[in-house]
Amino acid sequence: MMFDMKAATAWARLGVASTRMALSATEVVWRRSMMMAQGGLSAPEAARMVMEKPAAFALAAQRAAVAAARGGDAAKVASAALKPIGVRTAANARRLRK
Repeated sequence: MMFDMKAATAWARLGVASTRMALSATEVVWRRSMMMAQGGLSAPEAARMVMEKPAAFALAAQRAAVAAARGGDAAKVASAALKPIGVRTAANARRLRK
């Protein structure tokens, strides 16, 4: 059995992207929790907090389906699914830092 460097790199990149997304999501949850605890969570932020998830997951499912239909391997399909969620969580973290 030969070592496939391309596959190993793809899985490593997926792991890094997943970790970044998890860290951003943790920050967003923490910041929103602090807003709630201090009574500073606005109605639009509360609505965004609920409404963004179905949209992000629908886009992730769509991107994964397209990657799979194009013959992508498991790492490519998973990366395609993770990207829109990672972009959204990073944007939320940046926005909430202000």
